[in-house]
Amino acid sequence: MNEAQRVRVERFLQRPGVTEVLAAFNGGGEETRVIGGAVRDLLLGEPVGDVDLATTALPEETIRRAAAAGFKSVPTGIEHGTVTIVAHGVPFETTTLRRDVETDGRRAKVVFGRDFAEDAIRRDFTVNALGLGRDGTVHDYCDGLVDLAARRIRFIGDANLRIREDYLRILRFFRFHARYGEGALDATGLAACAAGRAGLDGLSRERVRAELLKLLVAPRAADALSAMMGAGLLVPVIGGVPRLSRFAAIAAGEPAGTVYPAFRLAALAVGVREDALRLRDGLRLSNEQFDRIERIALALEGLSGRATDCSIALLRHLAHRVGADAVAGSLVLLTANESSPGRSKVQAAIAELGQTPPFLLSGRDVLKRGVAAGPDVGRVLDQARRDWIEAGCPGERTQQFAFVESAIAQRER
Repeated sequence: MNEAQRVRVERFLQRPGVTEVLAAFNGGGEETRVIGGAVRDLLLGEPVGDVDLATTALPEETIRRAAAAGFKSVPTGIEHGTVTIVAHGVPFETTTLRRDVETDGRRAKVVFGRDFAEDAIRRDFTVNALGLGRDGTVHDYCDGLVDLAARRIRFIGDANLRIREDYLRILRFFRFHARYGEGALDATGLAACAAGRAGLDGLSRERVRAELLKLLVAPRAADALSAMMGAGLLVPVIGGVPRLSRFAAIAAGEPAGTVYPAFRLAALAVGVREDALRLRDGLRLSNEQFDRIERIALALEGLSGRATDCSIALLRHLAHRVGADAVAGSLVLLTANESSPGRSKVQAAIAELGQTPPFLLSGRDVLKRGVAAGPDVGRVLDQARRDWIEAGCPGERTQQFAFVESAIAQRER
């Protein structure tokens, strides 16, 4: 470790919760270390999120020690040796050391052990197998420190074997490279992923979706997706032809802090509503994710071929149908590869769309004018809203009510 890393490690070990948990679970013949992503991110200077622990103690002993120290324990995966300890309001997922005895490409059967090296080599990538002891020692059994310094994502041991143990590691390889890697992907790992691509078919769509969405928002997602395409892995995952150049343009142009996974997925894989339906079924999208992507798809269809020369009235009509956010998103997608003048025009249109005042009237206002309850109420309101949009969307309620009056008069004629 360099000096900066040593300082970060010292500060981390002094955090509330970390100090107390490691004190409670070390000693008396047992050893517990921080393991995996927290160690990786700490050494890289990245924000440390969840803190996972690996311990020689059996789950029953972990629970006993937690109770003695006054910590809450939750048996979140006790059959696999995992107990979540809560100290100072912070959860620590604590897992007994393990070794695999059987794998089927989706899950593993394990037995408990006491060997940290044996536990490390069953993990996926070298940079994820680092451990941190209570005394600040970084334990590295797989040359993870070398790979971390090189920003290289490399499978532990035989890449083909690691993938056969869990085929989701194919997607994780690209996701971790997109998040932490630099330069070209590890050639051995890339070849193993390509060779094992048929194994993706056996994974649950929910696991694939979760991993893909994390990949899409990573800093080097465009490069990783291009590599996936070259390895024959991307089309099977999204179920269609990707729009890589559009995705790359979107990824390069989005300001930090405004990245949404569903929008990134639409940028990569959506042109028409059928694409949204395919993604919903193929990736088991949540209702919220599908709704966002479907509305963008409908807006793309409505604006096809005229993104840079459509009127604000057309945009407002479309926004009424699918939502202003979906219209704005579709405009960004349709002009992602446009020249600067085209993008400037679209940005101005999006800004004007965002300044549209609300339509303040409802069916109740139509009923008050004597229209009988039923479908005519909706028809009058829709006509009034259309006329209001064509008139430039005046904001005063009295002005808007005039369009209701006009729509009623038209129906009575």
